[in-house]
Amino acid sequence: MTTARQPVDDGELRVVQYSAARTRVLDAALDLFAQHGVSGTSLQMIADAVGITKAAVYHQFRTKDQIVIAVTERELGRLSPALEEAEAHGNGPEARDALLVSTVEMAVRDRRLVRTLQWDPVVVRLLAEHEPFQRFMERLYRVLLSDAGLDGRIEAAMFSGAISTAVMHPLVADIDDDTLLDRLIDMSRRLLRLHQDPHTERGA
Repeated sequence: MTTARQPVDDGELRVVQYSAARTRVLDAALDLFAQHGVSGTSLQMIADAVGITKAAVYHQFRTKDQIVIAVTERELGRLSPALEEAEAHGNGPEARDALLVSTVEMAVRDRRLVRTLQWDPVVVRLLAEHEPFQRFMERLYRVLLSDAGLDGRIEAAMFSGAISTAVMHPLVADIDDDTLLDRLIDMSRRLLRLHQDPHTERGA
């Protein structure tokens, strides 16, 4: 099993299969980032949560920044199959809708990650400097949004903010994931002017 991110020539974000040891570190780090923020989480705290020494964490990841990037790539990489499918079909409505559903599902499934990615200043800085992440998001919004110009960029910001706020806001804290997911998909389709195909439903 791959235990390190494989270098790629095109600088694109890739799905990476991590070893069990690295996966435990990433899972613990995500929990701690969500509770304490990246700045408030030390490598020693991650080591304690996993039940290993700090040296063992260093053996898996050389810096905390690497852990932040790895967590992000691992989660966003789950959208790659749907994104590649949409791109292969020329951004057709069915593939575009499937990508929208996958995006909302990811946001609802792991609300902690959305909060961390959107608002933690360390994460925002790192991802702003991480070219594979920037390219991935450009590809994602190029498929989902109808306009690649200025209006499209504003629409992308509105869509991103709407989804992240919708899954994190105290007003929806007591709504179960399935209900929230169904409502958000419906509202996102209307926002992006995607009309649901009767043969294209979540889980079909």
